[in-house]
Amino acid sequence: MKIGIVCYPTFGGSGVVATELGIELSKKGYEIHFITYSQPVRLDALSVNLHYHEVNVPNYPLFKYEPYELALSSKLYDVVSKHKIDVLHVHYAIPHAYAAYMAKKILNQNGYKIPIITTLHGTDITLVGNHPFYKPAVTFSINNSDIVTCVSKSLMDDTREFFGIKREIKVIPNFVDIEKYNKNYSFSDKNVLTQVDEKIIVHISNFRPLKRIIDVIKIFEKINLKISSKLIMVGDGPDKKKAKDYLRKNSLKNRVIFLGKTNQVDQILCSSDLFLLPSEKESFGLAALEAMALKVPVISTNTGGLKELNINGNSGYTSDIGDIESMASNAIKILSDKSLMNKYRSQAFENAKKYDIKKVIPLYEKIYDEAKNID
Repeated sequence: MKIGIVCYPTFGGSGVVATELGIELSKKGYEIHFITYSQPVRLDALSVNLHYHEVNVPNYPLFKYEPYELALSSKLYDVVSKHKIDVLHVHYAIPHAYAAYMAKKILNQNGYKIPIITTLHGTDITLVGNHPFYKPAVTFSINNSDIVTCVSKSLMDDTREFFGIKREIKVIPNFVDIEKYNKNYSFSDKNVLTQVDEKIIVHISNFRPLKRIIDVIKIFEKINLKISSKLIMVGDGPDKKKAKDYLRKNSLKNRVIFLGKTNQVDQILCSSDLFLLPSEKESFGLAALEAMALKVPVISTNTGGLKELNINGNSGYTSDIGDIESMASNAIKILSDKSLMNKYRSQAFENAKKYDIKKVIPLYEKIYDEAKNID
């Protein structure tokens, strides 16, 4: 089967999941075609079954903003018709599902039938898509996809509530390659980031306001009063300056390390003792799952998909949004007791196994077969 995958080629969760999905499918013999504006960050090498098609957006003086949806629709038409793609799998409702629908209509007029599977990841629903300007387009894109999936039950519920969607939405969670993560953990250097007697606490995100970066630092501040530790901040985004200002004012600069965007997330997590994710909203929480797969307990909020992923009292602890005291207390409880830490490490790993790529890929294969047979 030939599958076209449309995604954002960035470090964000949706792009990572889409890329890893395509890579794994290619290993199983599927012919995968990525169609996006640059090569996905996790797509290290192309092969006989892995292809990349760049979407070029002409810069016309007439347009104030480059018409990406128009360029994507045209590129989809070109790739699908040229390579005889069987199924289009688009990640994000807008602009991808919207552009795919337009390409589908053009293809139909030329006698080519292409089914569209749309996977909702979160921001396209809870943030961008819920804006009044975009809501009609998102609703239209969801209702006119042949099959719709989302990454958590929480996101499915939000989609139904925000857009009044009545149609079936299939829940297929995000995933990790447990075998790869287990191998990485076995060969990692546990003391690569700090002194032996210091605990390592990690946060990974795009530093947007809903990630509550200042909460991350305040939780760490309380932990550090009781336990010698360092905070590793991985990622970049609009609230980075705010975080650095807070550290400077509270004399914490030497206790926090900013690593920016990096492909060495596995190595960082292997050396870590705890993962913090006090987000205001997480439709799934892929970064938390990656931490759990590397035996790192998670302290998070109980919002969205996090309460499905991070089992309270098992893989870590969950608390209400903004409850810094509770999150710091739970963190200190784990970090101060070696036997408890080992127990939570083991439980986090066991919980992550539920999301192994080998369990999730067959769910996608099933819907590809279903889509291909739609009349």
